[in-house]
Amino acid sequence: MTLPPLVDAAWVQERLGEPDLVLGDVRGPNAHQRGHLPGSIPLVLGSPPPLAGPETVHEFAVEVQRRLGRHGVTGEERLVLYDRGDCVGASASAQAAELAGHPRVSVLARGIAGWPGELETGPVELQKTRPTLEPRPEAVPTWQELLQRLEDPALTILDVRTREEYSGKAGSPCDPRQAHIPGARLLQYEQLFAGPGEPLPPEQVRDLVGLPEGAQIVAYCHSGSRSALAALALRAAGYGARNYPGSWHEWSRHDELPAER
Repeated sequence: MTLPPLVDAAWVQERLGEPDLVLGDVRGPNAHQRGHLPGSIPLVLGSPPPLAGPETVHEFAVEVQRRLGRHGVTGEERLVLYDRGDCVGASASAQAAELAGHPRVSVLARGIAGWPGELETGPVELQKTRPTLEPRPEAVPTWQELLQRLEDPALTILDVRTREEYSGKAGSPCDPRQAHIPGARLLQYEQLFAGPGEPLPPEQVRDLVGLPEGAQIVAYCHSGSRSALAALALRAAGYGARNYPGSWHEWSRHDELPAER
């Protein structure tokens, strides 16, 4: 079965108990024990390390495969991930699962904060397995890919930081340069959301972006959190969107990479 990139609580409630539906709580095992969605499992997958090249990304993909297997995730299920409610952790974990090769991953809008039903408490028993997954390195853009595609008309690079960060007038003091990736368009991520963990309706997102449905987009911010949210909203609107987790924090550290102000 296909799985949309974003589902809501009503969608999950209608399908609770279906054998191929797995709910993954990315908040951590302690938070999961205190209260979780019915039938869900704790599933912390992490995110690619900073300054990651293709080899490091591949190593991380293999590690995520191991983590999925330790929690009984095979790759044959529909995997819906949720967090506390803002979707930052769930979006990053969804990208990690896709990098590991899982073909059907989604995020629960508004997470546990938007769940209208009762919660379960206590530990759950996990069934270990060995998933037969092939890593999908294209799920995580690297700076090498973006550098090669700066002039590619088929790819739109979207900077979702503030206008001040984009212009180079402000930014994190830990970054050696303040500017933006050449050719990147500015669209602040907050504009894509109606509230925490709740993207605008797809047609409103497409009006803001101004690109045809299906367009290829890479979003970035300072360290990959805001752009993970932006990529989620964009994907829910029908775009082929990916998050560049290294973002400006990584790009600014490579003096050989061009920058615009």
